[in-house]
Amino acid sequence: MRNIRKILAFACAAALFLGITACAATPSPAGSSSPDTDSAPSPTVSTDVISLENVAETLGAGWNYGNTLEAVGEGKVSETAWGNPKASQEVIDLVAAQGFKTVRVPVSYLDKIDDANGYTVDPAWLDRVEEVVGYCYNAGLNVIINVHGDGYNSIQGGWLLCNGDDQDYIKEKYEALWKQIAEKFKDYDEHLIFESMNEEFDGEYHDPVPEYYDNINTYNQIFVDTVRATGSENTHRYLLVPGWNTDITYTVGDYGFELPEDTQNTAGEGRLLLSVHYYNPWDYAGEESYRVYVWGDKGQALVDIGAVSRANMAGYGTQQQLEELFTQLKTKYVDQGVPVVIGEYGCIDKTAANKPLAREITKNRAYFDAYIAGTAASMGMIPVYWDNGYNGPKGFGLFNRTTLEITQPEIIQAIVTAVAEKKPMEVGKTNVIVKKVGSEDTEDETDGAA
Repeated sequence: MRNIRKILAFACAAALFLGITACAATPSPAGSSSPDTDSAPSPTVSTDVISLENVAETLGAGWNYGNTLEAVGEGKVSETAWGNPKASQEVIDLVAAQGFKTVRVPVSYLDKIDDANGYTVDPAWLDRVEEVVGYCYNAGLNVIINVHGDGYNSIQGGWLLCNGDDQDYIKEKYEALWKQIAEKFKDYDEHLIFESMNEEFDGEYHDPVPEYYDNINTYNQIFVDTVRATGSENTHRYLLVPGWNTDITYTVGDYGFELPEDTQNTAGEGRLLLSVHYYNPWDYAGEESYRVYVWGDKGQALVDIGAVSRANMAGYGTQQQLEELFTQLKTKYVDQGVPVVIGEYGCIDKTAANKPLAREITKNRAYFDAYIAGTAASMGMIPVYWDNGYNGPKGFGLFNRTTLEITQPEIIQAIVTAVAEKKPMEVGKTNVIVKKVGSEDTEDETDGAA
């Protein structure tokens, strides 16, 4: 998504939460059912291989532990820099209990890398990343870790820049970073997935620049080769790679994306996954104004009965357009043996836009999220919801990470059900009181079915 907006949207609430931390339990050896406070996480080599045929089913509905391990202030990585408490076993357990099967853990490195010492990563930071991975293993979840904020032009200290001047330095540092991450986790089984980077582009919203796209392709190839060369479970681990800004059109279209070669893979079948994100239409899903707050057939049903103005209805990024884009992904990648991960999607809370219709706006938000998740699952893709930890106006949060409350049960249920049933979910009925000109108040009901 639009990186700087994702950060600023959450930063508005950061002052309310700074200093609040959740109690983080020390996880037991990976694969156990509950935390063990006497031991650090240990790797597991499993005979439970995730086949290419079953990877989408195994990963299921996913959730992002967003704005936490990738958080940064003035170029320095800090879990609590954007107002969230530190990652905890309790939050992961809560997420797992709702039916999510995969957690994506965005991770930034930035100042944790010592350029003057062979690009050595702070061991304590790698240990912390491993601890959070352990939380996921303890809960029986799959987990994705990546290199996240290092590729942002908008963040102080960003260095993994496809438009950077010294590409030799960038590529050398990137290889060294992934070698250390891969070595750290090389004995973890296939339930741990590595993602090369996040929303990599030049920070400008235009068509891809060929030279810069070539750099992105090179980064992905360095990533795959470096991970595979470390041996053990990394020779057949699933590896997740993006195109330009994780944009679907710029990845499936003729803009320069090249899937990396994976000649060192020992699985006997494909182990590459494609990463894309989906926040269309942005004026509905992420723009921090209250002008547009309904979408799709369910939104149109509200327009038709006069509950909301047509101006409040998303005018692009329709259900049909979503299906067309996802079909392109399926045809070009899924059907060719490259599963697709929708690594981020979601819609901010806009219930404040029309408080009398807050219930319907929440239903519409659940409808949007379920439509993405269900459509993706029906085409063999893996949807991973973006949760930035912020609950309230303009937030993506589904859980209160401090009190361990479920704040958006309807959205969670819609997503998990849509993925399980592999189809968009009908979310309730529209049932509103509309004051029609020249008549008494009338209750109008429509189901807005998917």
